Amino acid sequence: MTAPVFVVEHFESDSHRYVLDGPEGRHAVSVKRLQPGEEVVLTDGAGRYAVCEVIGSEGKDRLIVRMSAISEEPEPTPRITVVQALPKGDRGELAVETMTEVGVDAIVPWQAARCITQWRGDRGLKALAKWRTTAREAGKQSRRLRFPEVADAAGTKQVAALLAKADFAAVLHSDFEHGSEPLATAQLPAEGEIVLVVGPEGGVARDELAVFEEAGAKAYVLGPTVLRTSTAGTAAAALLLGRTGRWS
Repeated sequence: MTAPVFVVEHFESDSHRYVLDGPEGRHAVSVKRLQPGEEVVLTDGAGRYAVCEVIGSEGKDRLIVRMSAISEEPEPTPRITVVQALPKGDRGELAVETMTEVGVDAIVPWQAARCITQWRGDRGLKALAKWRTTAREAGKQSRRLRFPEVADAAGTKQVAALLAKADFAAVLHSDFEHGSEPLATAQLPAEGEIVLVVGPEGGVARDELAVFEEAGAKAYVLGPTVLRTSTAGTAAAALLLGRTGRWS
């Protein structure tokens, strides 16, 4: 079992002695009940981390550790961004959670034409905050040192701009009469940026697909079956991570 991961805002320590407090410290002391001699990893969620040894605790929310040298995990390549159409209910958090667990690097919420869910005003801000919290917690649970970036909600034109700059741009499209190619046999770059678009439950609208294809994206399918929008991104990302060698 790998060491548990805790998020810190900074790595300042006193003679390599570091106090993990606040919600993270409370979780370490009162929930995980970590004991002297156990190992933990502290990270800023952006690649910087330190492997530490537990020295002891103070009260219910302060974990004392001996901090080692601070290291930085290299940025993965190719970088994988998933543009996720807004699902219904809590399926958005499910998609973010599982995509984080498999290793997606960035997630862009997309207000597609056929999305039933609408992110407007305070409701939209709360939903975005939930996605970001989910990515952070799933990043910790899956022992990641670089958590996925969850961008502000994007419209179709903004998504097209992302696709135009990508080294590989794909739209998952389950209209089998459209002539979509299998993602499993697509020619993938060894480095750079991969951007994958996952449409809503009703599928990507024809005019949206036309805009994306004009930006340089191609339509792909995962297989003979149709996945829910909340699981398609995770399945496709796993396929890409395996084929690009990032899971090797």
